[in-house]
Amino acid sequence: MSATPKYESPLSSRYATKAMLANFSDRRRALLWRDLWIALARAESALGLPVSQAQIEALVAARETIDFERVAEIEASLRHDVMAHVHHFGDVAGPEAAKIIHLGATSCFVTDNAELVMIREGLELLMDRLYTCLTQLRSFAQTWRAEPIQAYTHFQPAQLTTVGKRACLWAQDLAFDLETLEQLVARLPMRGVKGTTGTQASFLQLFTSHDDPNAAIRELDRRVCEAMGFDRSIAVSGQTYTRKIDTWVVSALADVAGSAAKFASDMRLLAHERELEEPFGKKQIGSSAMAYKRNPMRSERINALARFVHSLATSPRETHGNQWLERTLDDSANRRLVITEAFLATDAILNLVVDVTAGIVVNPAMLAKNMADELPFMATENVLMRAVEAGGDRQALHETIRQLSIAAAGELKAGRGNDLMARMQEDPELGPHVDAGALDASRYVGRSPAQVDDYLAELDGLLERHAHREGRFQARVRV
Repeated sequence: MSATPKYESPLSSRYATKAMLANFSDRRRALLWRDLWIALARAESALGLPVSQAQIEALVAARETIDFERVAEIEASLRHDVMAHVHHFGDVAGPEAAKIIHLGATSCFVTDNAELVMIREGLELLMDRLYTCLTQLRSFAQTWRAEPIQAYTHFQPAQLTTVGKRACLWAQDLAFDLETLEQLVARLPMRGVKGTTGTQASFLQLFTSHDDPNAAIRELDRRVCEAMGFDRSIAVSGQTYTRKIDTWVVSALADVAGSAAKFASDMRLLAHERELEEPFGKKQIGSSAMAYKRNPMRSERINALARFVHSLATSPRETHGNQWLERTLDDSANRRLVITEAFLATDAILNLVVDVTAGIVVNPAMLAKNMADELPFMATENVLMRAVEAGGDRQALHETIRQLSIAAAGELKAGRGNDLMARMQEDPELGPHVDAGALDASRYVGRSPAQVDDYLAELDGLLERHAHREGRFQARVRV
């Protein structure tokens, strides 16, 4: 909590990492606008427009000098954020350089292109976090590859699986997300240099005396994109890049949030069973009233934040569908909130997933205890097969096992133990086929350990492709 009478989003004060906050900060945005103006000036100069090297050097020298209070004063007068920055940049760069700032451009030249740069960098930061999550889950799955654990369908006991296999299910979802973000970054274009309504009319006027104005404008667009680290721009635009791109981005973030929410929901259920637990600090308090409580609060927070990201995913579609003709301004305020908040919340979610996956606690004794009541039921199929092989009547034996199982289930519901094995041992036809190892849980996990090995070999290819992300993520520790 803050003592100052000013609202601050908990995404910035509590949850998101410094790197993501910096990426979407006002200073980062302003610097990108200046980088775009510098890139435009350089490209225009190289293509023969009257932009001097001295003017460019003045812009470069003044790039870092930003007085946001002065910008606010100018904006209060002009009622235009981009023009406030144009005037302030001109003031600090000098009158000669001021003459060529924003030459031929429209506001969306800086706003849209800068946002695409921030979106791309935001996706890269999320991929750093996903890589860390996956490397930690990989290690966890490898360690517990063969440890039997009760599996559930409908949250009712089913066949067994292994702890490692379940971790691979979580990892696979996040790996799919990493591949999606990877493909999205590769697909992401710049808006480029398109002019007021996307027709490039202003640039056609500037290049009137050029031998081939169309070729010059295409080269101008290419040079600016290259300066900002993009290999292409969108082929056609209105005043803005198509807001369709925003739907791709926020939908991908919602998918990441969904994968994290599935993991967190599973952790909460497993914590209830006391089988797996998220890390719990030595001095951590689970409840202000119930001192014994160990709530899975990190996982609960993941679910809460994921719900928020999911709620944002519909907004870009509405914005895209309501952009009249070449553009309306009802996208601006919405996008300022939705895109930034979606990235900050997804960043916070993955920060928590990293925290949890770094220290998942497994309680083998509880795994065994919770499986004990169900293992006798699973053993019945093997007993049945052996009895039939010895010459027994399959249908009659099946009916005997069914009746014995119903009786044993009744004992469980009465709060007593599962005595099905004893009941089968006492049966003259089934007893000889109940072997000493019938309750060995490892008999009932199927190919789970081998599936872990197979999947981790597949995952290693993805992790190797992203090995440059090793060590790039610094977690923000939050209780």
